[in-house]
Amino acid sequence: MNQAITWDSSIRSFVEHAGSAEPTPGGGSVAALVAALGAAMTSMVGNLSQGEKFAAIREQIELTLNEMNSLSALCEELLADDIRTFGQFMEALRLPKGTEAEQAQRRHAMRAATYAAIDVPLRLLRVCRDGMRMTAAIAETSNKNVISDLGIGAILFEAAAQSAYLTIEMNLASLKDAERKGEYAEQASQLLIELGQLKEAALRTVHQRIMA
Repeated sequence: MNQAITWDSSIRSFVEHAGSAEPTPGGGSVAALVAALGAAMTSMVGNLSQGEKFAAIREQIELTLNEMNSLSALCEELLADDIRTFGQFMEALRLPKGTEAEQAQRRHAMRAATYAAIDVPLRLLRVCRDGMRMTAAIAETSNKNVISDLGIGAILFEAAAQSAYLTIEMNLASLKDAERKGEYAEQASQLLIELGQLKEAALRTVHQRIMA
């Protein structure tokens, strides 16, 4: 497993490693980066919606910028966590299974690794939902000259969320605990529904302002 990729890696390095035969960075890490780019677009619009002309929304813009900074930091954590949890899963997979005790220990490790592999993209889904909420909140009043960039931020948040949802589905398929499986599926589904509604509202406003 490749451990070289971090948040400080160059774009070129990240893209090359993501496209290589190495299993990491994989889809989860790419989704975290895409969500951070969504936050960056919303931040840019916020930073360009300041001054006397936007005095009436100063508080909302400050709140948005602070939230985007926080979400970007969470994306950095999630990228690293995605790589770490894949390593945890591979370590569990390699555990011996010659005796009943070893088999039980391996099952326990595999279950813990699967939970971790679901928790990371579920956290990313929440990040995307929160980012989309703030993006939608400034769609009506932010700087019209960069409103298309705000729309791009919304699209990126959705892309990251859909990617995270696929990762969750993939890991849920191997989860034996039916009750916990249902809980995870319900949480993920509700987050995706909420995010989709927010995205539709944000993009509807973006398109209206572009055409106005």
